[in-house]
Amino acid sequence: MRTGENSLGTQEDRNIIGRNIETAHSPARGRQPSHGRSPCLSTSVEPFNPLPESLSKIEARKLTLLSQRALPSSTTGLAINATLSAVEHLGYIQIDTISVIQRAHHHTLWNRNPRYQASQLDHLVEDGKVFEYWSHAAAYLPMRDYRFSLPRKRAFATGEQEHWFERDKRMEKEVLRRITEEGPLMARDFEGDRKGDWKAKPAKAALENLLMQGDLMSRRRVNFQKVYDLTERVVPKGTDTTVPAPEEHAHHLIHRYLQAHGLGQAAEIAYLRKGMKGLITQTMKEMETSGELVRLQVGDEDYHALPDSLELLSKPLPRSRLKILSPFDNLVIQRKRLQTLFDFDYQIECYVPEAKRMYGYFTLPILWDGKLVARMDCKVDRKEALLNIHHLALEPWLKKTDAFLQALNKELKRFMAFNGCEQVRVHRTSPAKLKRALEATIRN
Repeated sequence: MRTGENSLGTQEDRNIIGRNIETAHSPARGRQPSHGRSPCLSTSVEPFNPLPESLSKIEARKLTLLSQRALPSSTTGLAINATLSAVEHLGYIQIDTISVIQRAHHHTLWNRNPRYQASQLDHLVEDGKVFEYWSHAAAYLPMRDYRFSLPRKRAFATGEQEHWFERDKRMEKEVLRRITEEGPLMARDFEGDRKGDWKAKPAKAALENLLMQGDLMSRRRVNFQKVYDLTERVVPKGTDTTVPAPEEHAHHLIHRYLQAHGLGQAAEIAYLRKGMKGLITQTMKEMETSGELVRLQVGDEDYHALPDSLELLSKPLPRSRLKILSPFDNLVIQRKRLQTLFDFDYQIECYVPEAKRMYGYFTLPILWDGKLVARMDCKVDRKEALLNIHHLALEPWLKKTDAFLQALNKELKRFMAFNGCEQVRVHRTSPAKLKRALEATIRN
């Protein structure tokens, strides 16, 4: 336990508890604690208070981190249930193909569930608890939210939205026929067709278009390649397949986002969701008026939150715990939000020409002391079971380097095991003098 910590966390945490919980739920401010009520199931309308609550940036960060469950303690029960709980709480887990370290979806879940194993996600998909589709990007989604994927599928089916793959109705019809008759198939199963029409690229386009409009789903993955099957053979019986009205869909997106992020803005909730920002903005105004949302001011920015979420500010934040995050982690995926709330200017540079990169190909944000304090460019040499730290760059304001290195070393051991590594090699640090200190910390 660090100096200044007790059962209520650091002195910083205790200051937040003493100040914010009194003001956030003060009768003079028009709201009372809800004692665990779900804001969506409230049977009474609380008084509307047009004046926003005020949170400091430190409080906003704490609310975000606790809502994200970014610093979990050990979990109880079956490990696979903790993984499902993480998917359901966060609302989505982004999928990415880059594999210089363990892939992003596994990385994000590992950071939420200390007992996570990659096979757990495969089992959840096979058991119909989780499915693949689209959030703001390709993602694993909880099956309990399946019906909220239907508006996008309908938009693709009607042509309201278009996939980047060109449509070929004849090929789509044939792909659908083969899967109907033969069962689950992969894109490679269409290669080498005797008629000469089944090149991998056109078949893949047809499969993806059929998936996006809801005729097909991914039943599982084999070597990261999708196995496609008819939707009716993948979705479990009894799953609600009614299409939500636009207002209900907007309400769902707002509630899910704020549950997972603590506080948010309409633009963040509508992130990469075509045509949704206006409806989300209007719905948030109505939810604030009815007492389902509370308005918060952080610096010059206005946010909204679920009233019950403010109670998280009374809980300690384990600031001494360090996390090495994926670039596609739910906490950091919206870079503008990250810079506004955490003062962390972050860009993944794998899409930047090598000569113009500042930090490296695949830099991982590092969370410690309730802040984003560094970034680390890593690559795993799987043949040698070696974790290469190509560049560890600290934020220039970070002064507690000894404590940071101790926390990093502790988490590096877990990170190495997660990536199947037995050794680590440090190539470069910023500042340069940190390299020797880090290597000594690792040796000891």
